Amino acid sequence: MYVTTFQRYVRLGGRCASARIVQRRNLSGADAINALRPFYFAVHPDFFGQHPREREVNENSLKRLNGYLENLQKPGERYPKPANLTFYVRDTKERADSSDSLLASGFRSVTLTLQSKDVLSTVLDVLRSCSLSVKHMQDVLKAETGKSSTQQPGTAFYRPIKWDKTYYTFTGFRDPEQELEQARRVEPTLSLWLRNNEPEATKKQNASVPRREELKRLKRELIQKLGLLDIRWQRKWGFAHKCSQLQSLGRLFTQSPEALHILRGHTIVFTDQSGMNASGHVMLGTMDVHHQWTKLFERLLSYRSLFQQSDWLKEHISHLLGGIQVIHIERMGPALPLEEHYSTLNTFHKRLLPQRLSLHPRSMQGLTMTLENDHSTPCLHEIGHFIIPTMCDTLQLQNFLQSQAQEARRRMQRRDKLEAEEEDIISSCLQDLCLRSLSKEPSVSSNQMIPCCRRLMEEKSPQMQGLHLYISHFYSVMQDGDLCIPWDWKG
Repeated sequence: MYVTTFQRYVRLGGRCASARIVQRRNLSGADAINALRPFYFAVHPDFFGQHPREREVNENSLKRLNGYLENLQKPGERYPKPANLTFYVRDTKERADSSDSLLASGFRSVTLTLQSKDVLSTVLDVLRSCSLSVKHMQDVLKAETGKSSTQQPGTAFYRPIKWDKTYYTFTGFRDPEQELEQARRVEPTLSLWLRNNEPEATKKQNASVPRREELKRLKRELIQKLGLLDIRWQRKWGFAHKCSQLQSLGRLFTQSPEALHILRGHTIVFTDQSGMNASGHVMLGTMDVHHQWTKLFERLLSYRSLFQQSDWLKEHISHLLGGIQVIHIERMGPALPLEEHYSTLNTFHKRLLPQRLSLHPRSMQGLTMTLENDHSTPCLHEIGHFIIPTMCDTLQLQNFLQSQAQEARRRMQRRDKLEAEEEDIISSCLQDLCLRSLSKEPSVSSNQMIPCCRRLMEEKSPQMQGLHLYISHFYSVMQDGDLCIPWDWKG
């Protein structure tokens, strides 16, 4: 059989050569991963444990990059659409150019566009955009240069030839299917990952118990002393970090109790900047000092006035648009300052005033909308709220709202049903798996969380018992022992 296979290879030599050229030009999955190792080392989310926002950006961008590369490797697939990605890149010795300035946190922000039509070009674009060396790819680049100079125009084309496995054994060539399968195995199965990481998670979780209890105590005491509605965090900081923030606020109260009385009835959110957000919550910047927090408290009355004006604008916009409610959806990420929110509302309101829209006063009642500055046309979100550009044409807006109102109500009903189903299955999952807690990243939808929980209950791994589980887009053991797993984990 070996001889027959080899003879067939000799007879089809020209055609095989062309197929190999295209395959090599595209790189295999394993080759791409090896070539991108310096990049993965510089952007991997596990290295951004103290920077949750940057970690989340890198997670999502890596998912999109991997999907782009996978599509380029699929025979007969149409080229993927260009994609803009942002990565936070750690300063490593692999950098080819050290002239770029770093952020204070020790990493750079890099935005790049994926638009190459083959894997090799895409890999090179990614490395060069991040100022990472491509010296480890010199052999591949020299081989490509040689092929380009000797190959006749029009001879490189894709023709799927599925060789018998003995062909690769006899000739010594690498099996592309086997390499692709090996590349897929880079992401571990859930059972294997748990077996390798559960001991570390348990150790970290046990060590974090005092910090967890201390955080509960500090939060409870401060809410009572200051008359707060709640204390929240915009980022998924560790318990030690959260405790230090509460202790800092407690020291300020001890030093100047009169300055903090104005916080009564408010919700405090620890985030990146001080001020008030679009929801009316008081934001305390974690990098700010007591003096800056005190200055914020002195301006709180003016913030309250601005918040009341924002509410008035929302009510008037609702009246002009048939009773639809203007909402703001809080996300994990940069908080929306109240000043920016008010400016958006005011701009949109001024565009509506001169127009006489013919919407029935209650035709849009029960529906919701958000205002966005970075959208050009109105659209309907999958969970039922309208996304309206601030500078939207009013006639186009009226037609869109009227035509999509019924669909919006249908999607809202489906959302409510999914959220209730999600709540039930999380409760069942907690009980069946004997978990300490089960939560998810805001970017994980109900449509993703529900099947994830069902599969977890079918898997019923005893290694999860007594642990805190966090559903996200990647595998990780958090600094306090929370187990972070992707919602689409492999069995």
